[in-house]
Amino acid sequence: MCRHLAYVGPAEPLGELLVTPPHGLYRQSWAPRHQRYGTVNADGFGVGWYAEGDPVPARYRRAGPIWADQSFADLARVVRTGALLAAVRDATLAGADAEAAAAPFAAGTWLFSHNGAVAGWPGSLAPVAATLPPGELLSLEARNDSALVWALVLARLRAGDDEGRAMAETVLEVAAAAPASRLNLLLTNGSTVTATTWGDTLWYRSRPGGGTVVASEPYDDDPHWQEVPDRTLLAASGTDVRLTPLKEPGDTPPADAFVSAKEPRT
Repeated sequence: MCRHLAYVGPAEPLGELLVTPPHGLYRQSWAPRHQRYGTVNADGFGVGWYAEGDPVPARYRRAGPIWADQSFADLARVVRTGALLAAVRDATLAGADAEAAAAPFAAGTWLFSHNGAVAGWPGSLAPVAATLPPGELLSLEARNDSALVWALVLARLRAGDDEGRAMAETVLEVAAAAPASRLNLLLTNGSTVTATTWGDTLWYRSRPGGGTVVASEPYDDDPHWQEVPDRTLLAASGTDVRLTPLKEPGDTPPADAFVSAKEPRT
């Protein structure tokens, strides 16, 4: 049910993060090692990245499998960036939205991806969707669960919530409406990465020389990858990572919510 990855740090070619690693996102499209739901991520892919001096990211998305795109490897070899978000997709339900349904979704400086599925979609989220202004519903980029989850996150961001609060509150709202949902969300603004674990895997690694990678699964066998516990909010910069336990719907958060997870570089 999808694999995704985000990175912030020193500029790197896209391919060094997505294609070259032995178990990179490119390979995860047909041979993921930690995927719990689904086996092949061939229903589309996308990558969003930031050019130096431009806060608004570019995107490259396609409806088919990443390995079938003859141009992507060349693009990934020469394009360099200090921040990206990329995903390969295993669709929850068949649909007609083609590449519009492929992450990353974007608005302003933000890129977003959802690894998982909303249980009982679409009926389970009908009451939640009704809380959004009609114009936002009519402007959804695609008619899938991930696009609606992104609209809920974006509404909170535009209302002034910081990234962590917007992501956490959206997860709790959707989980309360559709309790069996899997809601691993990933967001970047080009400087930081915010993510949630709720029903699927997530790992992070601080890279030698600077930079942080957050991904559904490790792209190599380096022992410095750290698995993020389920029901956790992750906030990362290029130099450190913070982990916050997420409360279940109806619970109160722990007093010592933020836990430092800064990792020594080797």
